[in-house]
Amino acid sequence: MSIQVFEKENIFKLDTGNTSYIMSVMDDGHLLHLYYGAKLNEADLTYLGTPHSRVSFWAIQPGSDYSADSMALEYSGSGTADLRPCSVTTVDEDGDNVTDLRYDSYTLSSGKPKLPGLPCVYLNEGQEAQTLCITLKDAVKDLYVDLYYTVFAFSNAISRFTVIRNEGKQAEILEKAMTSTLQFHGKDYDLIHLHGAWAREFNVERSPISHTTQVISSFRGSSSHIANPFAVIAKKDAGEDSGEVYGMNLIYSSNFMVETELDAFDTLRVNLGINERGFAWKLNPGESFTTPEAILVYSENGLGEMSRTYQKLYQHNLIRGKYRDIPHPVLLNSWEGVYFDFDAKKILSMASAAAKLGIDLFVLDDGWFGKRDDDTCSLGDWVVNEKKLGCTMKELVDDINKLGLDFGLWFEPEMISPDSDLYRAHPDWCLHQKKRNPSLARHQLILDMSRKDVQDHVVETVSKVLSSANIRYVKWDMNRNMAEIGSALLPNERLGELFHRYILGVYSVMERITSAFPDVLFESCSGGGGRFDAGIMHYMPQNWTSDDSDAIQRLNIQYGCSFVYPPSVMTCHVSAVPNHQVHRVTPMKTRANVAMQGSFGYELDMSKLSEEDKAAVIEQVKEYKKYAHLVIDGLQYRLISPVNSNECAFMVVSEDKSTAIVTYVKKLNDPNPCTTRLYLKGLDENAKYRERDTGKVYNGKALMTAGLNLPDMKEDFDSLRMVFERV
Repeated sequence: MSIQVFEKENIFKLDTGNTSYIMSVMDDGHLLHLYYGAKLNEADLTYLGTPHSRVSFWAIQPGSDYSADSMALEYSGSGTADLRPCSVTTVDEDGDNVTDLRYDSYTLSSGKPKLPGLPCVYLNEGQEAQTLCITLKDAVKDLYVDLYYTVFAFSNAISRFTVIRNEGKQAEILEKAMTSTLQFHGKDYDLIHLHGAWAREFNVERSPISHTTQVISSFRGSSSHIANPFAVIAKKDAGEDSGEVYGMNLIYSSNFMVETELDAFDTLRVNLGINERGFAWKLNPGESFTTPEAILVYSENGLGEMSRTYQKLYQHNLIRGKYRDIPHPVLLNSWEGVYFDFDAKKILSMASAAAKLGIDLFVLDDGWFGKRDDDTCSLGDWVVNEKKLGCTMKELVDDINKLGLDFGLWFEPEMISPDSDLYRAHPDWCLHQKKRNPSLARHQLILDMSRKDVQDHVVETVSKVLSSANIRYVKWDMNRNMAEIGSALLPNERLGELFHRYILGVYSVMERITSAFPDVLFESCSGGGGRFDAGIMHYMPQNWTSDDSDAIQRLNIQYGCSFVYPPSVMTCHVSAVPNHQVHRVTPMKTRANVAMQGSFGYELDMSKLSEEDKAAVIEQVKEYKKYAHLVIDGLQYRLISPVNSNECAFMVVSEDKSTAIVTYVKKLNDPNPCTTRLYLKGLDENAKYRERDTGKVYNGKALMTAGLNLPDMKEDFDSLRMVFERV
């Protein structure tokens, strides 16, 4: 790890263990991006920044002999000669909409700065990092842009964020504020991103980058089911284990954009940051704006290495708290077992059955508060419905604790029902436009989390419930997108700040509540993966991956999610069959084998299971607990993609390579099938491994190079789980 500044040559060189990132300052003050890729010994690559000669229609800025429109600028302003998608746009009170950024200064420091009010990667005790801050300046406006780069001694990732400071005498309206801009030479690239919808999140899509502007984005008030704030720029020959790929992930939970443009001279520009649509932030003199953090990962060994770099960094340097380093409890969630139809007697029956099967934690989902017997009322009224339960919350929790189970509750703290005591008392507390009737989704509105009084109320009411009994888990849900947003307190001219102020308010509330209850395991949810992102992960170490718990559909969902997020964050449940989302019937074995890829649990009524299934659950729970540490600390390898395939295979290997677990799933069975040969990864090539169930001993290199023949599957949706131990 090192950051080198060559002041005479005006060159900045950032080195991780395996990568280099190089910039230089041109004679006219523009900061130029020269290189990002495999580690180089060379620093002076200024010959790569040779400008194009003059071309018709190009504007040449004063003091330059070339057009900025032809240069690989590290962070570009707007309204200048550079007419490509810019990094930042500002407009002052005189209508000056130009932002002309030139080099001003730099600072170099040890460690890594925090981002005020925003989630970010952090350092653990004893870990080292260096941070470079390059300051650019618009001299006319006295506007400063601080570009922060952090290089870690223990990771090949690079952190970036940007601070925009108004040191002038007029207010500036910030209309676009990207976290990072990357430049690539040539057109031999594909764009990989994750798209979807409710119940079918994280679909991997790969398409050529063309000579146009392409945008991946969310404008829904959350990172969304539709897209994820993650993308990969991949060389066309790049695959799982070879080729150059560039990952970029925004640690943010609201509107975002990934913007690409391949220009007429085959220079590719990629912007990553807050979605500029609907965004306008007023910067008064002396004020600043901090963008969310982006994590960049380059790999010359394909997508798998990139994913493991993200997963390891996020597991140990983004997730926080008690459950960062220990296996998460195996839980039973009540939702698909009983939905809203329960009382204390029914809950205790479910919990008693679960306790006998080795479950650690029982979670009571929606319906325990207010007058909530369906989804039409009571959100915001976080008062226990003792009439429905037939007891107090403490009495219920105590009875469940006596069974040997911990207890958890579902909340949806950011929402409010029009039919609620809270709405009747504070109708102005929801996001709304005063002249219009609001759109409803799931019969609910959204609380204005930009307001301090609303934040305080949410913290107070949720904390009161959590303090009332021995509650050890919270499922924090968020079940709608935003429409007709407005705030009763925010001035009209600041409406463009509302989306960002909302998520800052959510982060603040999450910080306060999770800090006050450090022994509680918090799980985020947004109709499944509607807000599954690295921002929320900073506060909540689990995220309900999808409302679709069908094992076969989950292969695609969990495969896509694994491109950037750690297995421990993915909550994966075994549910009843026929599955409640797709009505598919899959074997209990396969449902468990797929769910064991992440934080494991069940979502059904265990009191209704057959004796055969109960016996299976007992063994599944034992199996998961025995190897649960690999979900936290193991290295994940994707062996066969389920995308457009009848098969899927993945494996996890302990960091010391002593243990490996391989899971194989075949969707539809074949008559007289071909033999499937599986090539393992990540093993010690000089070691011998014994497969647990067969007792056979194999050479590590042979398993990876020659492969392993799998037995024929016996039925549709069959699966195989193999455990290899070094001997």
